This record gives sequence, C-alpha cells and structure tokens, in this order.
Amino acid sequence: MDPDELRERLDRARVYLVCGGRPGLVDFLEDALGAGVDVLQLREKELEAAPILEIAEVFRDRCDAHGVPFIVNDRADLALAAAADGVHLGQEDLPVAHARRILGRHAIVGRSTHDADQFRRALSEDVDYVVAGPVHETPTKPGRPAAGIDLIRVAAGEATKPWFAIGGIDAATIGEVRAAGASRVVVVRAITDAPDPAAAVKALRASLE
Repeated sequence: MDPDELRERLDRARVYLVCGGRPGLVDFLEDALGAGVDVLQLREKELEAAPILEIAEVFRDRCDAHGVPFIVNDRADLALAAAADGVHLGQEDLPVAHARRILGRHAIVGRSTHDADQFRRALSEDVDYVVAGPVHETPTKPGRPAAGIDLIRVAAGEATKPWFAIGGIDAATIGEVRAAGASRVVVVRAITDAPDPAAAVKALRASLE
C-alpha cells in the first residue's frame, strides 16, 4: 500500500482494533477485518521478538488481503522486521524522530495521549494520528486512571490530525464518546471478547456513522 493510500485509509478509519495472538487467530482476524475493522494493531507485551514476528506474519497476511493498515505497538524495530505499515508509540516509548529514522517517512506513526497537554503536544509532533484516553479505566491498562470524557471533548475541539478515542469503549459506552465528538475509536475487548466479533465490529461502525 503506498503512503498516500495508507493515509487516506487512516483518515477514513472508524474502528481500530488492538489485539495479540490467540487461538483461532486467522479466523478471528478474518471475521473482524471482513466486518469492517479499518486499522489493526499487534500488541504483545509479554512475548520475545521471535514469537511476535511469527504472529506478525499472520497479521500482515490478513491485512494485505483486506487492504487494512497494519501497525505494531511500541517497537519500531519489530515494525520494520514485520514489514508493518507503521508503529504506535506510548508516552514512554521511542521518540518519534527515532521511529521515523528506523521506519522512514512513508510509515504511519501514532501517539497515545492521556491528558489535554499531551494531546496538544502530539498535534505538533511528526505523527499521523493521535489516540486520546482512556475514557474509562480498563484492565487492558491496569493502574492507569481514566482520562474521562472531558479529554474527548478537548480532542474534538482542537484536533488538526486524525484522532481516536480509547478506553473501555463498547456498545454500551460508545454513545457518550460519539456525543462528545469522537468519530473514531480504538477498541480491544469489545471485539476480542465478543461471542460474535463480526457483529461487534458492525455494531460499533453503525454507532459511528
């Protein structure tokens, strides 16, 4: 996928899924991507590089089949090795300039932010998109306090780049983030824990349209 098409897809994105390896991975990804996931991020915090790259091969293959950008969490080196389309950086991760040096100008680079000041700083960084949250506390990020819906209102009012709301967003809570101005969401458990992942994706998309 060429850089312009990548960024066009990012701009049109509504549902961004973060997940790792799991039993039945190929079928799960087929269901999620086929139902309308727009961006897919591989996040594996506990594994070493070699098994992450094995999982990444599956992600890359399925993303190519569906024309969906493939992002790796935290590690620009693994993103490069996996031929990913980009990397997602937290506040304590590699500086953006270093990630660009590794991946090049064509790559997508995203940034997590947890308060209004971080969000505003990210808008001035050399990143392609920003994630704001967590809206609610979530077991995906234990110990991190919720940023709350006010951060979503700030993001909606001040964003100059594509941005996504994150944190405990599911069918029951997506209405409040939509009302606060979010038109894109990052989700984990709302899809990974769903008995019918495809139906969960479609419901989230419908709530954002």
